[in-house]
Amino acid sequence: MAQVTFSPPFTTPSDVANHLGQRGYAVLAPDDVARFIGCDLPALMALNGDWDSLPPDGFLKDGGRYRRRRHACFVVEGGQVRQAPHRAHWQPVEYNALHGGMERWFAPMEPATVARPAWQKLLAALAGVSDAVFASQAAPAPWFVEAHQFRIDTTDGIGRPTPEGAHRDGVDLVAVFLVGRSGVKGGETRVFEANGPSGQRFTLTEPWSLLLLDDARMIHESTPIQPLAAAGHRDTLVVTCRRGNFQGADVVGESPRDS
Repeated sequence: MAQVTFSPPFTTPSDVANHLGQRGYAVLAPDDVARFIGCDLPALMALNGDWDSLPPDGFLKDGGRYRRRRHACFVVEGGQVRQAPHRAHWQPVEYNALHGGMERWFAPMEPATVARPAWQKLLAALAGVSDAVFASQAAPAPWFVEAHQFRIDTTDGIGRPTPEGAHRDGVDLVAVFLVGRSGVKGGETRVFEANGPSGQRFTLTEPWSLLLLDDARMIHESTPIQPLAAAGHRDTLVVTCRRGNFQGADVVGESPRDS
């Protein structure tokens, strides 16, 4: 049976802030993602190789072996990007019923990746749209940014991009980049109003397409992936922007090796 997929509701870079403000989400095609960030698409594609060496996620409470990841934190203010000391990723159970309340120390992102000009521009662009949509003051405020590189594979037959189910992240902006997918079916993106009836479903298939979410207004999830033949995978980059501080800053310390 053929798999039914729904096309993403793409918008343009100039309409991103309006769509986030009016609908709570915005979706960009790869060429428009490059324009939004201020670089060319090959510069983004040059980041892809880093996903081939992601270490396993050792914190999956469902016992799965389908997820690999790296994690890094940054502070962005006035277009300037500063990497923060490595820290645990932490979420309250209200936002992550499966893994909430845990200090999860993931491997840090590779220094060569975060040093690339395209990476710096990517974070600055996300902080810029966060300023446009969420800032309540004239002067730019610092954005506390967490970046997660994910590979979900189908080595064991099924991979779950969001094992916690439909959820919010407890931040202001959520950005989900599809870095690539190979040899899989599924992985449908679903977004719903947190306090309303509206929802949208679609499948991101093109490398470096992007979903942006107003996390306070929207719930999101991605459906499981299955192999088409041999084992396949789906790579994503999830970046969150939050005002005030990193989530769990009063709970989680810095890595001893980075203090």
